[in-house]
Amino acid sequence: MKEKKGLGLLAKQSISGWIWLLPATILIAIMSFYPMVRAFIMSLKTGSSASMVWNEPIFNNFVRMFKDQLFVRSIGNTFLYLVIQVPIMLILAILLAQMLNNKDLKCKGLFRTCVFLPCATSLVSYALIFKSLFATEGLINTILTSLHILDTGYNFLGNPGSAKAVIIIALIWRWTGYNMVFYLAGLQNIEYSVYEAAKVDGANGMQTFFRITCPLLKPTIIMTLIMSINGTLQLFDESVNLTNGGPANSTITMSHYIYNSAFGTGVANFGYASAMSFFVFILVAILALINMRVGDTRD
Repeated sequence: MKEKKGLGLLAKQSISGWIWLLPATILIAIMSFYPMVRAFIMSLKTGSSASMVWNEPIFNNFVRMFKDQLFVRSIGNTFLYLVIQVPIMLILAILLAQMLNNKDLKCKGLFRTCVFLPCATSLVSYALIFKSLFATEGLINTILTSLHILDTGYNFLGNPGSAKAVIIIALIWRWTGYNMVFYLAGLQNIEYSVYEAAKVDGANGMQTFFRITCPLLKPTIIMTLIMSINGTLQLFDESVNLTNGGPANSTITMSHYIYNSAFGTGVANFGYASAMSFFVFILVAILALINMRVGDTRD
């Protein structure tokens, strides 16, 4: 008697899985990977969009970007925002999530909504709000002069150091609540009995936070860290709408400079802009890989 030929159960499951994944895979390939390849090819060319030719030497755009003092400054500005803003924002998000996860806290829903509300604000709207707040005759200067801290209004957006500080404050205000939601979801998945057991063993609040909460939230912390780094390296709206890169390009970010190179100067330099964009993509990929390696605790 001949055995019936056919696919085994595991093979059928594998084929079924690939069938379900195929539409998403095709969409990601078309919308993500194909533009990456096209951007890399374009980064090797020069000229206007209508008549682009290959560079001589081929990697001239990549060499040029590291000799471009303005692009180097934009890299420094972006990393300054990254190094200062991301740690402060994530620490505040964890602390707020810890406080709002207290089962005895009343009106938790109201407080959570208030903290998350800035995230629901339009990027352009909140940038314009901060621009008016820190204007020479804005609310912040009005308060400082009425308290006799300042004699006259200070030009926050007209000085390099204070303009960068305003951008950092704006980023922290908007994105802290967004990250808090992830930490709050992670905290709600931790059994309360774990904290009760720690309390019985004599652990205080600091020991509980650093030895129970943070280790159990490690996957969430790694995820929010990667997303925050990714977002900060591509920072654009705040630089454009708050300071327009000024004063004297002292607050310009990489994405802002890439945009100016491609569209903002009147001459569309797509090849050079593509090279800088590919450099940002490599930075994001490397930093994300480092974070994943550091956070991977598997043997």
